[in-house]
Amino acid sequence: MTLAKAVTIFAPEDLRVVERPLGELDPARVRIRFGAGGICGSDMHYFRHARTGDFVVKEPLVLGHEIAGTVEAVGAKVEGLAPGTRVAVNPFRPCGHCPRCREGRANLCENVFFMGSASKNPHMQGGFATLFDTTPEQCVPVPDSLPIEAAALAEPLAVCLHAVKRGGDLAGRSVLVVGAGPIGLLTLVAAKLRGPARAAVVDLAAAPLAMAKALGADAAIDLSADPKGLETIEAPDVVFEASGTAAGLASAIRTVRRGGTVVQIGNLPGGDIPSPMNAVMAKEIDLLGTFRFDAEFAKAVDLIASGKVDVMRIVTARRPLLDAPAAFRLALDRSQSVKVVLTAA
Repeated sequence: MTLAKAVTIFAPEDLRVVERPLGELDPARVRIRFGAGGICGSDMHYFRHARTGDFVVKEPLVLGHEIAGTVEAVGAKVEGLAPGTRVAVNPFRPCGHCPRCREGRANLCENVFFMGSASKNPHMQGGFATLFDTTPEQCVPVPDSLPIEAAALAEPLAVCLHAVKRGGDLAGRSVLVVGAGPIGLLTLVAAKLRGPARAAVVDLAAAPLAMAKALGADAAIDLSADPKGLETIEAPDVVFEASGTAAGLASAIRTVRRGGTVVQIGNLPGGDIPSPMNAVMAKEIDLLGTFRFDAEFAKAVDLIASGKVDVMRIVTARRPLLDAPAAFRLALDRSQSVKVVLTAA
């Protein structure tokens, strides 16, 4: 029997690397050897609280959905992939036949499989494991010249590409990103590809704001130093809320111009939260959600592989997969970390 070592959450802050048996490889599946994986904000919520938003851990869950690796073996029915192929792994597998899939919104699939998620029971196991199995359709080959860590970050870039698409035509418009975590920073990068006139970022921490400036933000507003900093910029046309906090959403609604658009990217706390909804009505704001991605994953891989987007600029630390508990604690420290990537060794 093949054994993998898997980064598994059992309860709040009870994250362990445990052995996990892998059965015989299904003829229609691919076995992947882990190469690299990004620690996502939702992974950190699972680590701290054994939940993210409304998704609660009810059984041991292998984390990880920002993954890249090397094909270890292929099932007898698999074509087009061979052992040794380096791939970015799309964690998202829609059913293709539900009403949402049929209307072209597969990211809202009613029967979706998404790696490393507690949104269903039994939970959908993730890719923070030395070996794991997936479908060939979820494997996107990448050039040998591309760092495997960069390939792993196709998933968060895909999230951001989908989010900015939801924001509409950004050419010549003003944009604000609330929250300078990895998703906020990659949203800035994705938005800049669409030609806005101005792009600003707001946060409470100086270090990620400095990175935002390096990535091309026209303004980086530190609310911890200047609580009225948002009053120094012209009301933006489009605000992307990437902090996943009630305060961030309230700031987005209050700051966007009349008739503007707010796109909620961040995963807000579970349950009901207070929001200035009268302002949504009185300012006639378009308040939009954005959830995961679909075809944007392949586009993200292409942007990274072609060098048009350098996702490695947000990486602040690399740690071995088997040191995941310490890596998660490092990732939680915003004074030291923006993006922590797990590696095979």
